[in-house]
Amino acid sequence: QGQLVESGGGSVQAGGSLKLSCTHTYGGRMYSLGWFRQTPGEEREGIASIDADGVTAYEDSVQGRFTISRDNAKNVLYLQMNSLKPEDTAMYYCAALPLVNPIDALGVYRGVIYWGQGTQVTVAL
Repeated sequence: QGQLVESGGGSVQAGGSLKLSCTHTYGGRMYSLGWFRQTPGEEREGIASIDADGVTAYEDSVQGRFTISRDNAKNVLYLQMNSLKPEDTAMYYCAALPLVNPIDALGVYRGVIYWGQGTQVTVAL
């Protein structure tokens, strides 16, 4: 069993920026990596994903504001979040998805997936 450990969450004013990091043990070509988020009472949904070649996919609500990237040498996944809105408030989770195209990791995902413990992001008006 691998590990994924998120960091970088916190509280920010609307319009501000945060950068999340995820240190993981899911390097190599077998895994795509993604960022998911969840609010109370809702399902966890994929918002950004990236494969081993750097191909990315984004959910519409974050397209143009968030950027996912990965450092394969250091086994770290990032999510740069700009122009944050109150509706971005959620628990954010890093995930590893075996043999998945990035676009298939968006939204509610029902396949095999490995999770980090999550980091809270709160955006105030």
